[in-house]
Amino acid sequence: MTYDTHHDIIDRVAGLAPDSATHALRHQRAKVAEATQGSYETLFDPARDDITLVERLLVALYASRLTPSPALAAHYRAELAAHGVDAAVLAAVETGAPEDLAAPRLRAILAFTRTLIENPVAGDKAALQTLPAAGLTTPAVVALAQLIAFLSYQTRLVAGLQALKQLERAS
Repeated sequence: MTYDTHHDIIDRVAGLAPDSATHALRHQRAKVAEATQGSYETLFDPARDDITLVERLLVALYASRLTPSPALAAHYRAELAAHGVDAAVLAAVETGAPEDLAAPRLRAILAFTRTLIENPVAGDKAALQTLPAAGLTTPAVVALAQLIAFLSYQTRLVAGLQALKQLERAS
């Protein structure tokens, strides 16, 4: 797949105009922007079967809510809207109450997400073991951890770019 700056999720979510100094700064290292977009596309590829796309999007919305990153949360909320997610499931994620979910698998996934976002040191063996107990395979556990790590990076990147954009506007 060829990198297309018009479809760059970070530029879109951070609200970077193509003619802005912040956009130019971000794209000085084109390989980094391309790799970030490539990671996003890989992690949210509908063909992946380790964790469903809806589960991955729910994790992304939940992580964006916990961080908090309103811009990313809005993006992932819009992505979920295209998949007809159950209103009760979406409400539990939006309100930060995944323990209210009926599905043990999703409860475990979101609890693990919260652990890694809020207290990464607690993401130990015991925390990991809750995932296979809820039906996740080893590849799914690895994929989930990779997704959460990417979301943490994505959140920091968007926050930094938004801060630079504000400085650019102020000057």
